[in-house]
Amino acid sequence: MSHHDQTEQADLQMISDAPDQLVYVREVRNGELPDSITPPPTGARIFAIHDSNGARLALTDDRTLAFRLAREHDRTPLSVH
Repeated sequence: MSHHDQTEQADLQMISDAPDQLVYVREVRNGELPDSITPPPTGARIFAIHDSNGARLALTDDRTLAFRLAREHDRTPLSVH
């Protein structure tokens, strides 16, 4: 199962429920992943979508998808390094 498949519908609903229009997309290090997520293979990248308060709303293994998900939920994604 890919990390994309592990993004649950509840996570996507959280994007829609976020009160602010801005969300932030950033790469996540393996040590920052929740215990419930299987670490990705070596060299794979994981991206998180966060609300303006820093709460993680969703995870994906595709940066482009992270931006698309945010826009599909009427949010404005910004890249954070």
